[in-house]
Amino acid sequence: MIGYYVILGIFTLIGLAVSSRLKSKFSHYSQVLVRNGMSGREIAERMLSHYGIHDVHIVEGQGFLTDHYNPATKTVSLSSDVYHGRTIAAAAVAAHECGHAVQHAQSYSMLQLRSKLVPLVQVSANLQQFLFMGAILGLGAGLGGTIMIVLVATFGITALFSLVTLPVEFDASNRALAWLDNSGMMRGEEHDGAKDALWWAAMTYVSQALGALVMFLYFLLSFLGRSED
Repeated sequence: MIGYYVILGIFTLIGLAVSSRLKSKFSHYSQVLVRNGMSGREIAERMLSHYGIHDVHIVEGQGFLTDHYNPATKTVSLSSDVYHGRTIAAAAVAAHECGHAVQHAQSYSMLQLRSKLVPLVQVSANLQQFLFMGAILGLGAGLGGTIMIVLVATFGITALFSLVTLPVEFDASNRALAWLDNSGMMRGEEHDGAKDALWWAAMTYVSQALGALVMFLYFLLSFLGRSED
């Protein structure tokens, strides 16, 4: 299990570094006002209207960088800074989340796959917590092989979900940036700033995916090593 904690520690540090850079970028672009003077909510409304999407609600959420699209409720939740903000960061985030709404409306296959994996990921996360708690308490010593199989399976599901998330996030950003440019909402330096901010947001998903993949490979190789003994 030492290898697990080493990998966890390494990718936790990588995640913190990327997250710190992301927060720095968004803090910077949250100070740069957009020339069109529109708020994140108004940007979102314009983009959804452009794509003929009228059944998605835009609501104000809480927290920092907690913005998301919920396909189950067809809701774009924008944090207060994004909802009310009239900055490059607000416009970029609002358009990105609407990019997910467009994916949903157009039945984007990777988004559909990710949604189907959510219940499996939730079960896998619960199983992992249960197994690691059991390991800490010294339970299940005679079930080593079975536990390893479950760990390989659950971390495999987590890795798959993380990898599927990558094209979903990159595609949403590409849709957002293309619309911001083609609609004339943001061009030149403003568009470059939005692209920079969204790129660092995507890097958080990349670091998570790499961590999940390495963790899966660690348990898989550990299981295969045991099988050969």
